[in-house]
Amino acid sequence: MSTRRRAPLQARSCAPEWAALPVLALLALLVSTGCATLTTSSDQGWSGAAAQGWDDANPGEAARPDQDPVYDVLVGQLHEREGDGAAALAAFQRAAAKDPDSAYLQRKLAEGLARETRLDDALVHAERARELDPDDVETRIFLARVYRMQRRPSDAESVLVDASGDPIDEMAGFLLHQILIESDRPQRALEIADWLLERDPDSLRAQLAKAAAYQKLGEPLLAEDVLRTSLELAPGNPRVAGALARSYRERGEHAAEIELYRELLELHPHHHFTLIALAEAQMSHDDLAGAISTFEEIEKYHPNDLRSVVRLGFLKFEAREWEEAGARFERFLRANPEEYDVAYFLGRVKRRAGDEEGAIEIFESIPESHRNYADARTELAAIYERRSDYEAALAEIELAAQASPSRALDLYSAQLRAKAGDFEGAVAHLEGLLLQEPKDDELLYNLGVVYGEAKRVDESIEYMQRALDENPDNASALNYMGYVWAERGVNLDEAEDLIERALEIRPHDGYITDSLGWVYYMRARELMESGRRGEAMTELERAREQLERAEKLTGGDPVVAEHLGDIFLLKGDRERALREFERAVELDPRPNEQPNLFQKLDDLRREQR
Repeated sequence: MSTRRRAPLQARSCAPEWAALPVLALLALLVSTGCATLTTSSDQGWSGAAAQGWDDANPGEAARPDQDPVYDVLVGQLHEREGDGAAALAAFQRAAAKDPDSAYLQRKLAEGLARETRLDDALVHAERARELDPDDVETRIFLARVYRMQRRPSDAESVLVDASGDPIDEMAGFLLHQILIESDRPQRALEIADWLLERDPDSLRAQLAKAAAYQKLGEPLLAEDVLRTSLELAPGNPRVAGALARSYRERGEHAAEIELYRELLELHPHHHFTLIALAEAQMSHDDLAGAISTFEEIEKYHPNDLRSVVRLGFLKFEAREWEEAGARFERFLRANPEEYDVAYFLGRVKRRAGDEEGAIEIFESIPESHRNYADARTELAAIYERRSDYEAALAEIELAAQASPSRALDLYSAQLRAKAGDFEGAVAHLEGLLLQEPKDDELLYNLGVVYGEAKRVDESIEYMQRALDENPDNASALNYMGYVWAERGVNLDEAEDLIERALEIRPHDGYITDSLGWVYYMRARELMESGRRGEAMTELERAREQLERAEKLTGGDPVVAEHLGDIFLLKGDRERALREFERAVELDPRPNEQPNLFQKLDDLRREQR
């Protein structure tokens, strides 16, 4: 069956008519001519195309030089629908070769080339399309977008406005506004926004454009006035509310931002994204309790949002609610077993909750390639250290150091060697590092700690003094010397001075705070032994205040709890002393630092019988 040839497509003649039709409607046009009424009979339409090979295995892949450009356009449109941009572009190129003066085909070529990121080639065809049809709005808007991508804002503006300088239509106006904002011309952007609002005063998009111009002009309060007016017209509109919330946040108006989210939730209870925005605002304002409450609401009403579930887990972790944090991490990991960041924190939760075997299993599951691998091995080392299995702990630290070498791991390794009884190995390890950096006060401090672990206290103090000679503000060395003197009950005034200096450097350090309380306790004990009970009770009260503060700062520490028990025991409050000793045991005591804890606990329990 033969198909009559059609006249070439002419710019601004019949091209816009057929180009605007749906693809399926165009299928019947393949055999008609020119701009005349086209037949839709099956034998001359679709079946005619099929006879030319339309129903081949790969329709449209081969060129059909005997078909006029409509055929190639149809092939191109079908490829576009299938997402095959390269094949679509090839079809439009064939069509344009048959009809080089079609503005529509030039624009389609430009669009296809732009999708292939061939912007220079796209610009050639877009400019040609405008030359062929200078008044076509769609072509001008597309050409402006190409200029925008090439960072040519002045050229883009020139094709988006008419002779009077106004946008050629509203779509062009919105595009021009964006370009002006991007090119830092907010005053002109404000003029365009006003132009848009003159045509549609209730346009939320235009009001958002005006607010954006005010923000760019550095007038956030004027922007907020526009946005609040918009919310009155469209209560709860998420785009307007989001822009207003961002403005509040940028100005540091956290209370106003949070109040806005609450107003939105009154209009749309339990709205997912509003709840997320509220929780994030609460976290940025350090409102931990509020953020937990909001994430709990998300968990209740949007249970499939596992990312929010795990964020709630992290908040529970910060709040030291180990069981609840762990439950959420476990729920998340059931659906995402290879999210090792979360697995690492689940291991930490289990360790702090006393489930060491569970923690070991999780930490060992973290692969060597993961960023938390070294931290996981360090956590394992801490577990084994607590069990006094120093060889296992040292093996874990060596694995961590191989994966992520650091000074901290070097120092931890030396401490473990000392605790394992390899005093000479620990000293040699640190002395080797000291040879490279002989004035390093941190290394000197750690050598002092190793000598202290070996009960060679005088040598320990010598290294601490050397550390302070190199760095008088080494808070750890100041605290160590002060605490050692306090433990011995000597030089208490000097010890107090050293520890107070350390606290000036690290005022929120719970362990240094504990040392200061211990100085007061030891002074009270001396006073009590000399019969000066009134003065002793004053010192004990000072000690209690410091140790209770230390307890809050550390989040609960067995040594601090034992020290509190010692204070109450000296005051004569044996019941409270017993409770503190029992709490120290629950907090996982450190035998090398607390050799008498269990004996004190047994003695008090026997008294209670």
